[in-house]
Amino acid sequence: MATPIHDFLHDSSADSIPTEVLGLGRRWLLDLLGVAIGGTSTSLSQIARNHVIRHFGPGQKPARLLFDGRAASPAGAALAGGMTIDALDAHDGHRLTKGHVGCGVLPALMAMSEAEGELDDRGFLAGLVIGYEIGTRAGIALHRTASDYHTSGAWVSLAAAALGARVLRLDTARTREALGIAEYHGPRSQMMRCIDAPTMVKDGSGWGSMAGVSAAYLAADGFTGAPALTVEAPDVSDLWSDLGSKWRISEQYFKPFPICRWAQPAVHAVLTLRARHDLKSDMIAAVNLTTFHESKRLAIRSPETTEQAQYSTAFPVAVGLVHGTVEPEHVSEASFANPEIRRLAEGMTITESAEFNSAFPSRRFSSVELQLMDGRVLYSGPTEAPGDPEVPASTAQIRAKFHRYADARLGPLRASAIDQAVERLGDGSGAELLFELATAAAIEGVSSCRYAGPTKRAGKPRSPIAGF
Repeated sequence: MATPIHDFLHDSSADSIPTEVLGLGRRWLLDLLGVAIGGTSTSLSQIARNHVIRHFGPGQKPARLLFDGRAASPAGAALAGGMTIDALDAHDGHRLTKGHVGCGVLPALMAMSEAEGELDDRGFLAGLVIGYEIGTRAGIALHRTASDYHTSGAWVSLAAAALGARVLRLDTARTREALGIAEYHGPRSQMMRCIDAPTMVKDGSGWGSMAGVSAAYLAADGFTGAPALTVEAPDVSDLWSDLGSKWRISEQYFKPFPICRWAQPAVHAVLTLRARHDLKSDMIAAVNLTTFHESKRLAIRSPETTEQAQYSTAFPVAVGLVHGTVEPEHVSEASFANPEIRRLAEGMTITESAEFNSAFPSRRFSSVELQLMDGRVLYSGPTEAPGDPEVPASTAQIRAKFHRYADARLGPLRASAIDQAVERLGDGSGAELLFELATAAAIEGVSSCRYAGPTKRAGKPRSPIAGF
């Protein structure tokens, strides 16, 4: 393994990472925690967390599950956390990876950090940024070198293994083995299979996070697995040569809606027309949508599960026209019988554009034509979704989304405490409080939540949450 990769992974710190880059780490952390809170209400998350508790025992080095309160092995906590975030398709992503880094990186880093008693907040924040840098490059490298389109879990596994190697302070040789094990065991799952038939397997992030954590521990024990070609192959060396000078965490996009990014340009187009012309859904006779191939493949119009609703283009466009937004409750089973949403979704025409196809994946366009009951025709023009790095979401927008997702399930006091703990991360006060707040169970409809969980970890006293 090239020395610069090992040096970047093990030697980078909050002192060597630019202040603005650390700020991006806090922004994506807050967004990921909000999505995780929302994800806990899904059947996917509940099944995954119960599975982990039954089959991934905590052993000698336990780690608690995100917003659950129960403990499992670090690999199990990473699996449950990745699946919980992935259960609600609202987390950040990257256009060239066609996937999501933070979804698998965060639970792996949290699980390893807690299990190993590494709760220095500056080290944790630096680790999160490093995970984004390695994960993004691994994703681009895999897409460049593999003939099929694999899920995020396939390359997130390398980032999770790298962070495990950092937490465990593995030497160069064992870090190399960890990356090789993770690449070999990571889930080479085919993304378009789940696009065409949406189920709970989704983007493979939980499995990739678990594989990476396991790879780090295996390498620490002497298990071998190198080389990782997505890191070491000559034809991807350019992707790794700029570590520490080009910060790819700044290239992530923000999702305003809990649906696949490929559907979001179309949703933004109809919301813009709706607001500009003060439309109500019953004023619309027909919706004609033009988009790119991958967006058209999100083809389910009458979903029966939240996974089908999240991996749809027609359904959330119809939701946007009816409700003026798309929130987690709009892609849950309770909303599927709405007759107005069904009318618009089932009657929608969707056409593929060669021009939009050629722009993908670096740019993602859709356009919408609305035929109104009074005979008027409204056209959006080519539209991109908000939140791309060229026009990034503001801190206020990220916070507002976090509280929309968090307040109802945690109560505003605990949600605000998480917001504040994330904002303070890196000031040297430690990460213990953030970990407590982010692992105690989420309880829907509460105004406060008292947590009296484990009081010791790695021989140190731990203060329970009180009053949140």
